[in-house]
Amino acid sequence: MAKNNVNRNSGKVNLVPKEYLLPFILLVSLFFFWGLAHNMTDTLLAAFKRIKSLTDFQTSWIQMAFYGAYFCLALPAAVLIKKTTYKTGVIAGLAMFITGALLFYPCSKTMEYGHFLAALYILAGGLSVLETTCNPYIILMGPESTATRRLNLAQSFNPIGSVSGVILSKFFILSGLASYTAAQREQMTAGELTAVQSGEMEAVMGPYVGVAFILLVILALIAVCRMPKSSDGGTSLDLRATLRRLRANKKYVYGVITQFFYVGAQISIWSFTIRYAMQELTLNEEAASNVYILSLLLFIGARFVFTGLMKFFRPVRLLLFAAVMAALCCALTVVTHGYAGVACLAMISFFMSLMFPTIYGLTITGLGEDTKIGGSGHIMAILGGAVIAALQGVASDISGSINYSYAVPLLCFVVVVAYSLYVERRA
Repeated sequence: MAKNNVNRNSGKVNLVPKEYLLPFILLVSLFFFWGLAHNMTDTLLAAFKRIKSLTDFQTSWIQMAFYGAYFCLALPAAVLIKKTTYKTGVIAGLAMFITGALLFYPCSKTMEYGHFLAALYILAGGLSVLETTCNPYIILMGPESTATRRLNLAQSFNPIGSVSGVILSKFFILSGLASYTAAQREQMTAGELTAVQSGEMEAVMGPYVGVAFILLVILALIAVCRMPKSSDGGTSLDLRATLRRLRANKKYVYGVITQFFYVGAQISIWSFTIRYAMQELTLNEEAASNVYILSLLLFIGARFVFTGLMKFFRPVRLLLFAAVMAALCCALTVVTHGYAGVACLAMISFFMSLMFPTIYGLTITGLGEDTKIGGSGHIMAILGGAVIAALQGVASDISGSINYSYAVPLLCFVVVVAYSLYVERRA
Protein backbone atom coordinates (compact mmCIF):
# COMPACT_ATOMS: atom_id res chain seq x y z
CA MET A 1 0.00 0.00 0.00
CA ALA A 2 2.91 2.40 0.52
CA LYS A 3 4.44 2.48 -2.96
CA ASN A 4 4.10 5.49 -5.26
CA ASN A 5 2.80 7.60 -2.41
CA VAL A 6 5.24 10.43 -3.21
CA ASN A 7 5.03 12.62 -6.29
CA ARG A 8 8.56 12.30 -7.67
CA ASN A 9 8.42 15.61 -9.52
CA SER A 10 7.32 17.76 -6.59
CA GLY A 11 8.33 15.69 -3.60
CA LYS A 12 4.82 16.09 -2.20
CA VAL A 13 2.95 13.23 -0.56
CA ASN A 14 -0.04 12.15 -2.66
CA LEU A 15 -3.43 12.13 -0.94
CA VAL A 16 -4.45 9.15 -3.10
CA PRO A 17 -1.86 7.23 -5.16
CA LYS A 18 -2.73 7.18 -8.87
CA GLU A 19 -3.09 3.41 -9.02
CA TYR A 20 -5.80 3.58 -6.34
CA LEU A 21 -7.79 6.44 -7.88
CA LEU A 22 -10.58 4.35 -9.48
CA PRO A 23 -11.10 2.13 -6.41
CA PHE A 24 -11.08 5.30 -4.28
CA ILE A 25 -13.81 6.89 -6.45
CA LEU A 26 -15.95 3.75 -6.28
CA LEU A 27 -15.64 3.66 -2.49
CA VAL A 28 -16.43 7.37 -2.20
CA SER A 29 -19.67 6.78 -4.14
CA LEU A 30 -20.74 4.43 -1.34
CA PHE A 31 -20.27 7.23 1.23
CA PHE A 32 -22.80 9.19 -0.84
CA PHE A 33 -25.31 6.35 -0.97
CA TRP A 34 -25.31 5.46 2.71
CA GLY A 35 -25.80 9.17 3.48
CA LEU A 36 -28.77 9.13 1.13
CA ALA A 37 -30.19 6.02 2.82
CA HIS A 38 -29.83 7.54 6.30
CA ASN A 39 -31.87 10.63 5.48
CA MET A 40 -34.45 8.85 3.36
CA THR A 41 -35.06 6.63 6.37
CA ASP A 42 -35.56 9.65 8.66
CA THR A 43 -38.64 10.61 6.64
CA LEU A 44 -40.16 7.16 7.16
CA LEU A 45 -41.09 8.12 10.74
CA ALA A 46 -43.41 10.84 9.47
CA ALA A 47 -44.58 8.69 6.54
CA PHE A 48 -45.58 5.63 8.58
CA LYS A 49 -47.13 7.76 11.33
CA ARG A 50 -49.58 9.02 8.71
CA ILE A 51 -49.98 5.83 6.67
CA LYS A 52 -50.59 3.45 9.58
CA SER A 53 -51.81 6.00 12.18
CA LEU A 54 -49.00 4.92 14.52
CA THR A 55 -48.00 6.41 17.86
CA ASP A 56 -44.62 8.13 18.26
CA PHE A 57 -43.36 5.10 20.18
CA GLN A 58 -44.41 2.76 17.37
CA THR A 59 -42.67 4.90 14.74
CA SER A 60 -39.53 4.93 16.89
CA TRP A 61 -39.08 1.25 15.99
CA ILE A 62 -37.83 2.47 12.61
CA GLN A 63 -34.81 4.06 14.29
CA MET A 64 -34.44 1.09 16.63
CA ALA A 65 -34.33 -1.31 13.67
CA PHE A 66 -31.92 0.94 11.78
CA TYR A 67 -29.42 1.66 14.54
CA GLY A 68 -29.89 -1.76 16.09
CA ALA A 69 -28.62 -3.29 12.84
CA TYR A 70 -25.60 -1.00 12.94
CA PHE A 71 -24.76 -2.14 16.44
CA CYS A 72 -25.30 -5.86 15.78
CA LEU A 73 -23.54 -6.17 12.41
CA ALA A 74 -20.41 -4.04 12.90
CA LEU A 75 -18.30 -6.60 14.78
CA PRO A 76 -19.28 -9.56 12.53
CA ALA A 77 -18.36 -7.35 9.55
CA ALA A 78 -14.96 -6.64 11.07
CA VAL A 79 -14.36 -10.36 11.61
CA LEU A 80 -15.39 -11.02 7.99
CA ILE A 81 -12.91 -8.56 6.50
CA LYS A 82 -10.21 -9.69 8.92
CA LYS A 83 -10.66 -13.27 7.73
CA THR A 84 -11.01 -12.32 4.05
CA THR A 85 -10.41 -8.92 2.39
CA TYR A 86 -11.80 -5.41 2.38
CA LYS A 87 -13.24 -6.04 -1.09
CA THR A 88 -15.22 -8.99 0.25
CA GLY A 89 -16.63 -6.75 2.96
CA VAL A 90 -17.64 -4.09 0.44
CA ILE A 91 -19.41 -6.64 -1.76
CA ALA A 92 -21.17 -8.27 1.21
CA GLY A 93 -22.34 -4.90 2.53
CA LEU A 94 -23.58 -3.77 -0.88
CA ALA A 95 -25.44 -7.06 -1.38
CA MET A 96 -27.27 -6.59 1.93
CA PHE A 97 -28.01 -2.94 1.15
CA ILE A 98 -29.47 -3.88 -2.24
CA THR A 99 -31.45 -6.82 -0.82
CA GLY A 100 -33.02 -4.69 1.91
CA ALA A 101 -33.95 -1.96 -0.58
CA LEU A 102 -35.48 -4.45 -3.06
CA LEU A 103 -37.53 -6.03 -0.26
CA PHE A 104 -39.46 -2.76 -0.03
CA TYR A 105 -41.34 -3.93 -3.14
CA PRO A 106 -42.97 -7.05 -1.62
CA CYS A 107 -43.45 -5.09 1.62
CA SER A 108 -45.47 -2.49 -0.30
CA LYS A 109 -47.78 -5.32 -1.34
CA THR A 110 -48.21 -6.93 2.09
CA MET A 111 -48.42 -3.45 3.71
CA GLU A 112 -47.30 -4.93 7.03
CA TYR A 113 -45.28 -2.56 9.22
CA GLY A 114 -43.23 -5.42 10.64
CA HIS A 115 -42.19 -6.49 7.13
CA PHE A 116 -40.86 -3.01 6.43
CA LEU A 117 -38.92 -3.06 9.69
CA ALA A 118 -37.32 -6.38 8.70
CA ALA A 119 -36.36 -5.00 5.26
CA LEU A 120 -34.97 -1.88 6.91
CA TYR A 121 -32.93 -3.99 9.35
CA ILE A 122 -31.33 -5.88 6.44
CA LEU A 123 -30.65 -2.62 4.57
CA ALA A 124 -29.10 -0.97 7.64
CA GLY A 125 -27.08 -4.12 8.31
CA GLY A 126 -25.57 -3.67 4.87
CA LEU A 127 -24.74 -0.06 5.68
CA SER A 128 -23.08 -1.20 8.91
CA VAL A 129 -20.91 -3.64 6.97
CA LEU A 130 -20.05 -0.96 4.40
CA GLU A 131 -19.09 1.64 7.01
CA THR A 132 -17.07 -0.90 8.98
CA THR A 133 -15.22 -1.78 5.78
CA CYS A 134 -14.90 1.48 3.85
CA ASN A 135 -13.68 3.79 6.62
CA PRO A 136 -10.51 1.83 7.46
CA TYR A 137 -10.08 0.92 3.77
CA ILE A 138 -9.89 4.64 2.92
CA ILE A 139 -7.46 5.16 5.81
CA LEU A 140 -5.14 2.48 4.38
CA MET A 141 -5.51 3.55 0.74
CA GLY A 142 -2.45 5.79 0.83
CA PRO A 143 0.21 7.20 3.15
CA GLU A 144 -0.49 7.31 6.88
CA SER A 145 0.49 11.00 7.02
CA THR A 146 -2.59 11.96 4.98
CA ALA A 147 -4.96 9.29 6.32
CA THR A 148 -7.26 11.59 8.32
CA ARG A 149 -7.42 14.16 5.51
CA ARG A 150 -8.20 11.39 3.00
CA LEU A 151 -11.03 10.10 5.18
CA ASN A 152 -12.42 13.62 5.60
CA LEU A 153 -12.42 14.00 1.81
CA ALA A 154 -14.33 10.72 1.37
CA GLN A 155 -16.73 11.64 4.18
CA SER A 156 -17.42 14.97 2.44
CA PHE A 157 -19.64 13.10 -0.02
CA ASN A 158 -21.72 11.58 2.77
CA PRO A 159 -23.69 14.77 3.55
CA ILE A 160 -24.19 15.36 -0.18
CA GLY A 161 -26.01 12.04 -0.11
CA SER A 162 -27.88 13.21 2.99
CA VAL A 163 -29.22 16.31 1.24
CA SER A 164 -30.11 14.19 -1.80
CA GLY A 165 -32.01 11.81 0.50
CA VAL A 166 -34.04 14.67 2.01
CA ILE A 167 -34.88 16.06 -1.43
CA LEU A 168 -35.71 12.62 -2.83
CA SER A 169 -37.97 11.91 0.12
CA LYS A 170 -39.67 15.29 -0.09
CA PHE A 171 -40.63 14.90 -3.75
CA PHE A 172 -41.19 11.13 -4.03
CA ILE A 173 -42.24 9.89 -0.57
CA LEU A 174 -43.84 12.71 1.41
CA SER A 175 -45.54 14.19 -1.65
CA GLY A 176 -47.17 10.81 -2.28
CA LEU A 177 -48.92 10.68 1.10
CA ALA A 178 -52.65 11.35 1.23
CA SER A 179 -53.70 14.25 3.45
CA TYR A 180 -56.24 12.24 5.45
CA THR A 181 -55.82 12.50 9.22
CA ALA A 182 -55.92 9.53 11.58
CA ALA A 183 -59.48 10.42 12.54
CA GLN A 184 -60.56 10.55 8.89
CA ARG A 185 -58.93 7.20 8.21
CA GLU A 186 -60.83 5.65 11.07
CA GLN A 187 -64.07 6.61 9.32
CA MET A 188 -63.10 4.85 6.07
CA THR A 189 -64.24 1.39 5.11
CA ALA A 190 -61.60 -1.33 5.01
CA GLY A 191 -61.55 -1.20 1.20
CA GLU A 192 -61.18 2.58 1.08
CA LEU A 193 -58.37 2.58 3.64
CA THR A 194 -56.52 -0.20 1.81
CA ALA A 195 -56.74 1.72 -1.47
CA VAL A 196 -55.33 4.87 0.13
CA GLN A 197 -52.54 3.01 1.94
CA SER A 198 -51.62 1.06 -1.19
CA GLY A 199 -50.84 4.27 -3.07
CA GLU A 200 -48.84 5.58 -0.13
CA MET A 201 -46.85 2.36 0.16
CA GLU A 202 -46.00 2.64 -3.54
CA ALA A 203 -44.60 6.12 -2.85
CA VAL A 204 -42.43 4.75 -0.02
CA MET A 205 -41.22 1.81 -2.08
CA GLY A 206 -40.28 3.62 -5.30
CA PRO A 207 -37.10 5.51 -4.26
CA TYR A 208 -35.65 2.50 -2.41
CA VAL A 209 -36.06 0.16 -5.36
CA GLY A 210 -34.69 2.81 -7.72
CA VAL A 211 -31.58 3.23 -5.58
CA ALA A 212 -31.16 -0.56 -5.46
CA PHE A 213 -30.84 -0.77 -9.25
CA ILE A 214 -28.18 1.97 -9.29
CA LEU A 215 -26.27 0.11 -6.59
CA LEU A 216 -26.37 -3.07 -8.67
CA VAL A 217 -24.30 -1.25 -11.32
CA ILE A 218 -21.79 -0.07 -8.69
CA LEU A 219 -21.60 -3.61 -7.27
CA ALA A 220 -20.75 -4.96 -10.73
CA LEU A 221 -18.02 -2.33 -11.21
CA ILE A 222 -16.45 -3.10 -7.83
CA ALA A 223 -16.61 -6.84 -8.51
CA VAL A 224 -14.52 -6.49 -11.70
CA CYS A 225 -12.25 -3.67 -10.48
CA ARG A 226 -8.78 -4.49 -9.16
CA MET A 227 -9.02 -3.23 -5.60
CA PRO A 228 -5.97 -2.65 -3.37
CA LYS A 229 -5.15 -5.69 -1.26
CA SER A 230 -4.73 -3.72 1.95
CA SER A 231 -3.76 -5.67 5.01
CA ASP A 232 -3.47 -4.91 8.70
CA GLY A 233 -1.43 -7.94 9.48
CA GLY A 234 -2.83 -11.10 7.97
CA THR A 235 -6.02 -13.14 8.18
CA SER A 236 -5.42 -14.93 11.47
CA LEU A 237 -7.60 -13.68 14.29
CA ASP A 238 -7.59 -14.16 18.02
CA LEU A 239 -10.65 -12.04 18.82
CA ARG A 240 -10.20 -12.20 22.58
CA ALA A 241 -6.57 -11.06 22.37
CA THR A 242 -7.51 -8.30 19.89
CA LEU A 243 -10.26 -6.96 22.13
CA ARG A 244 -7.90 -7.10 25.10
CA ARG A 245 -5.33 -5.00 23.23
CA LEU A 246 -7.98 -2.51 22.16
CA ARG A 247 -9.34 -2.18 25.70
CA ALA A 248 -5.81 -1.43 26.92
CA ASN A 249 -5.45 1.36 24.34
CA LYS A 250 -6.85 4.38 26.20
CA LYS A 251 -6.81 6.69 23.18
CA TYR A 252 -8.87 4.14 21.25
CA VAL A 253 -11.35 3.46 24.07
CA TYR A 254 -11.88 7.15 24.79
CA GLY A 255 -12.22 7.76 21.05
CA VAL A 256 -15.03 5.21 20.65
CA ILE A 257 -16.83 6.64 23.70
CA THR A 258 -16.44 10.12 22.20
CA GLN A 259 -17.79 8.88 18.88
CA PHE A 260 -20.88 7.54 20.67
CA PHE A 261 -21.59 10.99 22.10
CA TYR A 262 -20.75 12.81 18.87
CA VAL A 263 -23.07 10.68 16.71
CA GLY A 264 -25.74 11.04 19.38
CA ALA A 265 -25.38 14.83 19.23
CA GLN A 266 -25.56 14.87 15.43
CA ILE A 267 -28.65 12.71 15.16
CA SER A 268 -30.50 14.43 18.00
CA ILE A 269 -29.73 17.92 16.65
CA TRP A 270 -31.01 17.03 13.19
CA SER A 271 -33.99 15.07 14.53
CA PHE A 272 -35.34 18.18 16.29
CA THR A 273 -34.24 20.86 13.80
CA ILE A 274 -37.63 21.05 12.07
CA ARG A 275 -39.46 21.20 15.40
CA TYR A 276 -37.19 24.04 16.60
CA ALA A 277 -37.68 26.03 13.38
CA MET A 278 -41.45 25.52 13.50
CA GLN A 279 -41.59 26.86 17.04
CA GLU A 280 -39.22 29.80 16.66
CA LEU A 281 -40.28 31.00 13.20
CA THR A 282 -43.95 29.89 13.26
CA LEU A 283 -43.59 27.71 10.17
CA ASN A 284 -45.26 24.53 8.99
CA GLU A 285 -43.34 21.28 8.47
CA GLU A 286 -42.61 21.84 4.78
CA ALA A 287 -41.25 25.37 5.27
CA ALA A 288 -39.28 24.40 8.38
CA SER A 289 -37.62 21.57 6.44
CA ASN A 290 -35.70 24.27 4.54
CA VAL A 291 -33.78 25.01 7.75
CA TYR A 292 -32.82 21.32 7.88
CA ILE A 293 -31.64 21.45 4.27
CA LEU A 294 -29.64 24.63 5.03
CA SER A 295 -27.97 22.86 7.96
CA LEU A 296 -26.97 19.97 5.71
CA LEU A 297 -25.60 22.36 3.08
CA LEU A 298 -23.46 24.05 5.75
CA PHE A 299 -22.32 20.59 6.85
CA ILE A 300 -21.28 19.78 3.27
CA GLY A 301 -19.42 23.02 2.69
CA ALA A 302 -17.58 22.78 6.00
CA ARG A 303 -16.36 19.25 5.20
CA PHE A 304 -14.42 20.58 2.23
CA VAL A 305 -13.25 23.66 4.16
CA PHE A 306 -11.86 21.61 7.05
CA THR A 307 -10.33 19.05 4.69
CA GLY A 308 -8.41 21.91 3.07
CA LEU A 309 -7.39 23.37 6.42
CA MET A 310 -5.82 20.04 7.39
CA LYS A 311 -2.97 20.90 5.03
CA PHE A 312 -1.99 23.64 7.49
CA PHE A 313 -3.33 22.58 10.90
CA ARG A 314 -3.15 19.32 12.82
CA PRO A 315 -6.50 17.46 12.75
CA VAL A 316 -6.75 17.31 16.56
CA ARG A 317 -6.48 21.09 16.85
CA LEU A 318 -9.20 21.58 14.25
CA LEU A 319 -11.32 19.09 16.17
CA LEU A 320 -10.82 21.03 19.40
CA PHE A 321 -11.73 24.32 17.71
CA ALA A 322 -14.83 22.83 16.06
CA ALA A 323 -16.01 21.16 19.28
CA VAL A 324 -15.69 24.40 21.28
CA MET A 325 -17.58 26.35 18.61
CA ALA A 326 -20.30 23.68 18.33
CA ALA A 327 -20.77 23.74 22.09
CA LEU A 328 -21.02 27.55 22.01
CA CYS A 329 -23.59 27.49 19.20
CA CYS A 330 -25.53 24.81 21.05
CA ALA A 331 -25.58 26.94 24.22
CA LEU A 332 -26.85 29.93 22.21
CA THR A 333 -29.55 27.70 20.68
CA VAL A 334 -30.78 27.00 24.21
CA VAL A 335 -30.96 30.62 25.39
CA THR A 336 -31.82 32.60 22.22
CA HIS A 337 -34.97 32.72 20.14
CA GLY A 338 -36.26 33.59 16.69
CA TYR A 339 -33.92 33.92 13.73
CA ALA A 340 -30.88 34.21 16.00
CA GLY A 341 -31.63 30.84 17.61
CA VAL A 342 -32.25 29.20 14.24
CA ALA A 343 -28.99 30.65 12.86
CA CYS A 344 -27.05 29.25 15.82
CA LEU A 345 -28.76 25.88 15.34
CA ALA A 346 -27.78 25.78 11.66
CA MET A 347 -24.17 26.74 12.47
CA ILE A 348 -23.82 23.72 14.76
CA SER A 349 -23.87 21.58 11.60
CA PHE A 350 -20.99 23.59 10.15
CA PHE A 351 -18.77 22.76 13.12
CA MET A 352 -19.96 19.14 13.39
CA SER A 353 -18.81 18.39 9.87
CA LEU A 354 -15.27 17.19 10.55
CA MET A 355 -15.96 15.37 13.82
CA PHE A 356 -16.85 11.79 12.84
CA PRO A 357 -13.99 11.18 10.37
CA THR A 358 -11.46 13.04 12.51
CA ILE A 359 -12.32 11.17 15.71
CA TYR A 360 -12.26 7.97 13.66
CA GLY A 361 -8.90 8.79 12.08
CA LEU A 362 -7.27 9.81 15.36
CA THR A 363 -8.24 6.55 17.07
CA ILE A 364 -7.77 4.08 14.21
CA THR A 365 -4.37 5.25 12.94
CA GLY A 366 -1.54 3.11 14.28
CA LEU A 367 -3.64 0.14 15.38
CA GLY A 368 -1.78 -2.13 12.98
CA GLU A 369 -3.19 -5.66 12.99
CA ASP A 370 -6.17 -4.52 15.08
CA THR A 371 -7.37 -1.93 12.54
CA LYS A 372 -10.32 -3.90 11.17
CA ILE A 373 -11.74 -4.93 14.53
CA GLY A 374 -10.96 -1.50 15.94
CA GLY A 375 -12.91 0.18 13.17
CA SER A 376 -16.04 -1.78 14.10
CA GLY A 377 -16.09 -0.06 17.49
CA HIS A 378 -16.80 3.27 15.82
CA ILE A 379 -19.64 1.80 13.77
CA MET A 380 -21.16 0.23 16.89
CA ALA A 381 -20.90 3.67 18.50
CA ILE A 382 -23.46 4.90 15.96
CA LEU A 383 -25.99 3.42 18.40
CA GLY A 384 -25.55 6.74 20.19
CA GLY A 385 -27.82 8.23 17.52
CA ALA A 386 -30.80 6.37 18.98
CA VAL A 387 -29.85 6.75 22.65
CA ILE A 388 -29.01 10.48 22.76
CA ALA A 389 -31.94 11.45 20.51
CA ALA A 390 -34.27 9.62 22.91
CA LEU A 391 -32.72 11.47 25.86
CA GLN A 392 -33.23 14.80 24.11
CA GLY A 393 -36.86 13.86 23.51
CA VAL A 394 -37.29 13.11 27.21
CA ALA A 395 -35.60 16.41 28.10
CA SER A 396 -38.00 18.25 25.81
CA ASP A 397 -41.02 16.55 27.38
CA ILE A 398 -39.86 17.23 30.94
CA SER A 399 -38.83 20.86 30.35
CA GLY A 400 -41.73 21.64 28.06
CA SER A 401 -39.34 23.43 25.69
CA ILE A 402 -37.49 22.20 22.63
CA ASN A 403 -34.90 24.93 23.30
CA TYR A 404 -33.85 23.55 26.68
CA SER A 405 -33.52 20.06 25.23
CA TYR A 406 -30.45 21.21 23.28
CA ALA A 407 -28.55 21.08 26.56
CA VAL A 408 -28.26 17.33 25.88
CA PRO A 409 -26.12 17.63 22.69
CA LEU A 410 -24.26 20.51 24.39
CA LEU A 411 -22.98 18.03 26.98
CA CYS A 412 -22.00 15.68 24.14
CA PHE A 413 -19.79 18.36 22.60
CA VAL A 414 -18.14 18.86 25.97
CA VAL A 415 -17.08 15.20 25.73
CA VAL A 416 -15.57 15.89 22.28
CA VAL A 417 -13.67 18.91 23.70
CA ALA A 418 -12.30 16.74 26.52
CA TYR A 419 -11.14 14.05 24.08
CA SER A 420 -9.44 16.63 21.85
CA LEU A 421 -7.51 18.00 24.81
CA TYR A 422 -6.55 14.45 25.86
CA VAL A 423 -5.16 13.61 22.40
CA GLU A 424 -3.41 16.97 22.14
CA ARG A 425 -1.60 16.40 25.46
CA ARG A 426 -0.46 12.95 24.28
CA ALA A 427 0.97 14.33 21.04
